Amino acid sequence: MIKGSCCCGAIQIELAAPPSMLGKCHCTRCRKLGVGDLVFVKKADLTLLQGREAITVFEPTEAYTYRRCFCKICGTGLGEILSDDESFPISAHVLDDEITLPVKFHEFTSEKPEWSAIGDDAPQFTHHPG
Repeated sequence: MIKGSCCCGAIQIELAAPPSMLGKCHCTRCRKLGVGDLVFVKKADLTLLQGREAITVFEPTEAYTYRRCFCKICGTGLGEILSDDESFPISAHVLDDEITLPVKFHEFTSEKPEWSAIGDDAPQFTHHPG
């Protein structure tokens, strides 16, 4: 089991299996929301142990399609933790236990600021990978 939580501990999760992939999003929205490092999990593997009432959702504005979840107490970005999809991304930063996944891709590199350097050989895409 892989444990995860928000900064204040109000939200606790558990993954029954390791995430399938790690990706980095450089879009303006993900950078501002603090959820640019994303791991992809299966809904069947994720258990919300506590804190459902502490989760709030930011609905996307036009040009974006993904909802973003946050802890309404401490502000920790959670990614798509309430998604009904079979597989979805959550913030890698909520995982308390170590995972050993290489970065599989960088997306929205067209929105990456100059001061942000990509230091690996993972494929880069100007938008979502095809």
